[in-house]
Amino acid sequence: MSALIRARGLARSFAVGQGMFRPRRTLHAVNGVDIDIKKGEVVGIVGESGCGKSTLARMLLGLLPPSAGTIELEGKDLRTLDRQAVSRRVQPVFQDPYSSLNPRRRIASIVALPLEVHGIGSAAERRRSTLEMLERVGLPSRFADHYPRELSGGQRQRVAIARALVMRPEIVICDEPTSALDVSVQSQILNLLLELRRDLGLTYVFISHNLAVVEHIATRVAVMYLGRVVEM
Repeated sequence: MSALIRARGLARSFAVGQGMFRPRRTLHAVNGVDIDIKKGEVVGIVGESGCGKSTLARMLLGLLPPSAGTIELEGKDLRTLDRQAVSRRVQPVFQDPYSSLNPRRRIASIVALPLEVHGIGSAAERRRSTLEMLERVGLPSRFADHYPRELSGGQRQRVAIARALVMRPEIVICDEPTSALDVSVQSQILNLLLELRRDLGLTYVFISHNLAVVEHIATRVAVMYLGRVVEM
């Protein structure tokens, strides 16, 4: 099976200050990563804090350009693709549901925002799609006009998942999506992600430092250390 995402020789470096009167040094956050992500897989990426997992995620999303190497989305170089075209197919779910949701927007507005940005449907159609997706992630329609502050951490992460899926992407990049949640809620979110993968035919890249979480959800695991994939 051909890969949806194929990365070869992927690297990303940053210039880091060392204080006054000292030269900046180069930090190799990601250094020569090769990885294939096939349709329907859940590829877990694990490693200690600072090993480059989140930097890799941002590059796979097209949010951060690589210093070297290539990323292909179904054989097409990510750098040559329109940003909106990529975001229709690849969406993120971030770590902290407390900071990833705009506190001034109602839940329905947050979930519908990708549809608005891409000009998909009328206002009524976007509202209908939003309510359907909220129901799918386990939030009744009564939550649509709430604000994020009125929801629990697990409910907020369900909103973040609904926002990521409302445009029906093929690939979801989950960057530590359960680490900010209580242990009792983590399993609920993991089971929800597995259910959505089955029902919607999703492909996940699941980034975590928690091996037990990755064992529960991943079909393949890449182990990162000091910016490299050292074991698959």
